[in-house]
Amino acid sequence: MNRVVEILAPAGSMECLQAAIAAGADAVYLGGTRFGARAYAQNLSEEDMVQAIEYVHIHRRKIYMTVNTLLKDREMEELYAYLLPYYRAGLDGVIVQDIGAVKYIREHFPKMPVHASTQMTITNTLGADHLKQYGITRVVPARELSLGEIRDMKRQTGLEMECFVHGALCYCYSGQCLLSSMIGGRSGNRGQCAQPCRLPYQIDGKKPADLMSLKDLCTIDILPELIDAGVDSFKIEGRMKQPEYVYTVVKMYRKYADHYLKLQKEGKDRSAYRVSEADKRELLAAYQRRGYCEGYYHQHNGRDMISLKRPKNAKDGNTEEKPWQDIKVQEKINGILTFSVGKRAKLTVSYGNITVECTGQEVQKAQKQPLDPKRIEKQMRKTGNTEFVFERLKIHTEGNVFLPMQALNELRREGIKELTEKIQMQYRREEADCETETKKTEEKNSIGKECSISASVQTKAQLEAAVNSGVQCVYLDEEIEFERENGVQYFLAMPYIFRERTIRRYERMYAKIEEKYDGILIRNWESYAWLRQHAYQKEIRSDYNLYIFNQKAKEELKDLGIGQGTAPVELNDRELAELGIGEQAFIAYGYQPVMVSAGCIKKTSASCDGKGGVLTISDRYQKEFTVRCYCRDCYNVMYNSAPLFLADKAEEIRKLMPAQIRLDFTVENKEQVREICKIYMNAFTEGKKMEPQIREYTRGHFKRGVK
Repeated sequence: MNRVVEILAPAGSMECLQAAIAAGADAVYLGGTRFGARAYAQNLSEEDMVQAIEYVHIHRRKIYMTVNTLLKDREMEELYAYLLPYYRAGLDGVIVQDIGAVKYIREHFPKMPVHASTQMTITNTLGADHLKQYGITRVVPARELSLGEIRDMKRQTGLEMECFVHGALCYCYSGQCLLSSMIGGRSGNRGQCAQPCRLPYQIDGKKPADLMSLKDLCTIDILPELIDAGVDSFKIEGRMKQPEYVYTVVKMYRKYADHYLKLQKEGKDRSAYRVSEADKRELLAAYQRRGYCEGYYHQHNGRDMISLKRPKNAKDGNTEEKPWQDIKVQEKINGILTFSVGKRAKLTVSYGNITVECTGQEVQKAQKQPLDPKRIEKQMRKTGNTEFVFERLKIHTEGNVFLPMQALNELRREGIKELTEKIQMQYRREEADCETETKKTEEKNSIGKECSISASVQTKAQLEAAVNSGVQCVYLDEEIEFERENGVQYFLAMPYIFRERTIRRYERMYAKIEEKYDGILIRNWESYAWLRQHAYQKEIRSDYNLYIFNQKAKEELKDLGIGQGTAPVELNDRELAELGIGEQAFIAYGYQPVMVSAGCIKKTSASCDGKGGVLTISDRYQKEFTVRCYCRDCYNVMYNSAPLFLADKAEEIRKLMPAQIRLDFTVENKEQVREICKIYMNAFTEGKKMEPQIREYTRGHFKRGVK
């Protein structure tokens, strides 16, 4: 068995990158000045990024760049010029969230490997297999997956699996979090998360605690299990952390990955694998804020994964020591130096399968003291701060030869320069490889088009109130039974997370689903792939979290046969107008979901009875957030503390000409549903000016948007 495991290190700065290489990382991932999910890291300028690519390639390592935010249309237009210098320099891959950006990069930079970011929330083989059609070569699956799920995904798709092994864990499924965005305007989908999940929350009058602050991940003890599960790349979180942290963590995972692979070659099993206590202490001491756990690889959730309060000895690993600076990372090269009187000195340098040859000054006949081969060798080995060191150097002299020391230095410098250039040329790409023609779609909306009103509901009482109020399209959970009303469309709202236990249940229900509903609303790529697997013929619509931030994404969903999307909730009115939402639903009311989590607030605060239901938590300002527990599928959805209310903005919304106005009901009773429906019917179908009838509400991002 010749498994190779990539140790993938974070590099928030050039110093972190150098520390990672010194510690033995096979690859680094980092962000440029834009489009990365760590907007507040010390991201690299264009010049520094190109230098980083060249530096990494000299050392036969790889470098991946994060383009893992949602891109607005004007940014999509700038993406070509932004990526071009890195593409030319030989960037080894981009990590992407936005499906529109995936399509764009594959079209315009066909030789650039694209990796699916964990922000895409890929949770099983269905989702991963769907991404293969875009030419994606590697998936960073959701961090919430078990080893069994990762093993299946790897085995069934053949895609590379890049999994987090160390560092901070998000409480929410990545890509499904709007909490920071909605309460503070800093969007996690745009790399600006303010981490409100790390703050204390209160439940049922109990003492405030960090109910959603997960401990950091540390998998050093179960590293053999990850390797055996087929994980290709061990990803270390930490682009906001210091070089000292990067060096220590990379060093330990490099050491123990190599250790286990060596044990395998010797025919030994996992029982022979041990992590020394001294190494474990050093690793954990690199960063101590929340304590550590082994993540979701062996458990779905649990109180023991939560750091309910920060340890008293918390520290971030900053020290004055910089051990990586004492490590000179130089590649071994071989050289042959030939001197013959009357001919130019010739230096041949080889590195792996790369060889260069250069000539220097004409060799003179020694008048007094000829050059001694030992002296020549000593001078030529002075490679100093270059990235190379001579392992073998042969000196051939014919006759009594002489060259000034300066000429030897120039010859050595020229040889190393040409070798460096030839190494980098292996990775560089020509601009001709890129397709430069852009395709822009324009959507013409029908002037005066009437938008219908729909509602999503979570209880039978809400359903009845909405239908009785004249709503002609409803989205409902599977457990809500209904009897058809004339003229009303019933769409099944599929789960936010569609993992194996949910798939098994839906397999049993498929025939009923196909017959019972007029169409389906999907919230993830797994649901889409599952429906296509079953050759589902009725209408498929997508919810807001299959993000349509740009024309490319809109075009792609249409090409996939998704009849109606949902306008993104983080774009403002001007951006929505530019995008064009004539074929999309617009959410105009509701307590918006701000988190979808595998974590269970019930289990963390007391115990989970497995019966589902809702509970309420409150923050430092006594703002109350409803949490619904979907126990059958084992995830929680947290809703915003105040409902979105835009009925009084009906005239402005009508100008956007959405296909549908959607009202999302969660905790409202029957009377409240009737009242809200009446307000929106008056505003959108009667054209009446309606003022807010509720005490506390939010405008969401309708006016402010996100940066």
